Amino acid sequence: MSTWPQGYGLHILQEVDSTLNEAARIAPTATGPVWIMAHRQTAARGRRGRAWSNPQGNLAATLLLRPEGNPEQAALRSFVAALALFDACVSVTGRAQGFALKWPNDVLLNGGKLAGILLESTGQGRGVSHLAIGIGVNLADAPAPETVEQGALRPVSLLSETGAQVSAEDFLTELADAYAKLENQFVTYGFEPIRKAWLARAAKLGEVITARTGASETVGTFETVDAGGNLVLNTAKGRVSIPAADVYF
Repeated sequence: MSTWPQGYGLHILQEVDSTLNEAARIAPTATGPVWIMAHRQTAARGRRGRAWSNPQGNLAATLLLRPEGNPEQAALRSFVAALALFDACVSVTGRAQGFALKWPNDVLLNGGKLAGILLESTGQGRGVSHLAIGIGVNLADAPAPETVEQGALRPVSLLSETGAQVSAEDFLTELADAYAKLENQFVTYGFEPIRKAWLARAAKLGEVITARTGASETVGTFETVDAGGNLVLNTAKGRVSIPAADVYF
């Protein structure tokens, strides 16, 4: 069992509109990294403003950081968070089988969506004053399939797929410990070790996938993730680097 990482604060709330919103509220007075967890969210959100379902017993948490560097460097922490989630899942289940990472920010289990990550930052110009990493994990229950958009992966829970029963608090301790170690690696050695580790756990690497951004769609073989965290596809028109998109298998 992991212990809470030194230097990281923790706020646990019974109910809040969104842990991301709470992070924004406490950011002006936060002096160091802090995790915010809520047992219930009344206005949870996912990527592109989509609603995020958060059944009872699941993890809803946000890590608030004051990172150094530019917005592009800060955004690479989505990969740090994804690896930390992978490690936490392995820790609580005792197995790595079935878990995979989906670009740009999902954790999969047996082909279904187990967890999602959402980054929000504040700052002026090229600086980032605060970075909030929102994380939702289906520990005990998964949203109904009809609640997700057409073409999206089926939601799954850790309990239904592995039989592992873990409380949100215990899972957060594992996650926070894993994240702290990877954050230290990222700050010390840069993105390359994180990138390699992420690719080793990537879903559909070497296979044909579809990346959609608004009305545009790119189909190609998932070749790699580059040094900027961009998705690189080998298409009929050559190699294409995609900074942001929704990926479909």
